[in-house]
Amino acid sequence: MVALLQPSRALAEWWKRAPADFEECAESAGHAASKEEKISALADCNAKFAGRRKPGGGYTYYDFMQDRSFDIAGPNPTPEEQKYIDQQYALYLEKQRRNSVEAAISAKQQLEQQQEDQPQQPEPASLRTDAERVPIPLARPYKLIDGHPHCMRPHSFSCKWPRLSETLNDLKKIFGGSQAKGKKS
Repeated sequence: MVALLQPSRALAEWWKRAPADFEECAESAGHAASKEEKISALADCNAKFAGRRKPGGGYTYYDFMQDRSFDIAGPNPTPEEQKYIDQQYALYLEKQRRNSVEAAISAKQQLEQQQEDQPQQPEPASLRTDAERVPIPLARPYKLIDGHPHCMRPHSFSCKWPRLSETLNDLKKIFGGSQAKGKKS
């Protein structure tokens, strides 16, 4: 029963107004009880407020994608201001693309100029094409089998016939040679 009669702390803070900008939010986050609560409160402040207070009055928005700041009317950009920031980012990207293309063209032209300025050197022998390194086959000497140029299969009758014929002629000379001489005389 006693707990019902005591006002809760959350209900007692209803009259506090919300911070108007990042700086007010960060100041109230600095009063947090623990380090973790401070870190969490500052992260909430970053999420709520994009702009930062300028010393002379007004706010500035820093766009890290363009590495550039924009003046804005309040702690957060209005839809019109956000549209302008987005248009500036599109122009920024186009400029970056154009610079990249120009740099690539310039590098290519410099490379071509360097190649033109260098004297042409003969190609080293080690860089010859594969066709130049392949040996041209030479005609093989015709192998004579049993002394005859047309004998392709050594055991065939056509290859053995000349040798057989020579052997028969030699036999005729031995056995019939003296008879043949005797008849002529």
